[in-house]
Amino acid sequence: MSEHLTVVDHPLVQHKLTLMREQTTSTASFRRLLREISLLLAYEITRDLPMSTMRIETPLCEMDAPVIEGKKLALVSILRAGNGLLDGILELIPAARVGFIGLYRDEETLKPVQYYNKLPEQMGERRTIVVDPMLATGNSSAAAIDLIKEAGAKDIRFLCLLAAPEGVKRMAEAHPDVPVVTASLDERLNEKGYIVPGLGDAGDRMFGTK
Repeated sequence: MSEHLTVVDHPLVQHKLTLMREQTTSTASFRRLLREISLLLAYEITRDLPMSTMRIETPLCEMDAPVIEGKKLALVSILRAGNGLLDGILELIPAARVGFIGLYRDEETLKPVQYYNKLPEQMGERRTIVVDPMLATGNSSAAAIDLIKEAGAKDIRFLCLLAAPEGVKRMAEAHPDVPVVTASLDERLNEKGYIVPGLGDAGDRMFGTK
């Protein structure tokens, strides 16, 4: 795997992803699976968090015990589909600060258009995890990370469920300092910019909309 891209090949991740790809999977099941898979992906993306120690007292003695160092993590969801990954990660890291970036894709140009941006304070002092289930063209993700960097963030990771080679390439060109963690590198994009084989539109499947 390249330095820029990590594919999480854990059996539980791959099994749950297969169930999510299945077109007969209900909205309720899709949402539950997304929450479960996001916990497993969050475990992977936080593997190298900086650590320090603090003095605590166990029932038996005092000890210097490991704790996560620095300011609370920032989680940034690219609306609306990012919220499905966000919910699961917040179960694992409830103290994280949360931001939202609203982008929609212009269907003619496939370029991202911003409609919302609200980020936590002191982004420069936080590890930032950006979440969006699909890294397709990479245009929206790259634009979102531009905004996050403008807010001062320096230590950024991007977490997605599926990635297309085109999206990975675009992100590597636009933000070579931002590692991408995904459950699958799929084959390609189709002419409408959807990931193939993919799982359809993640937002529609999560929220039951068309």
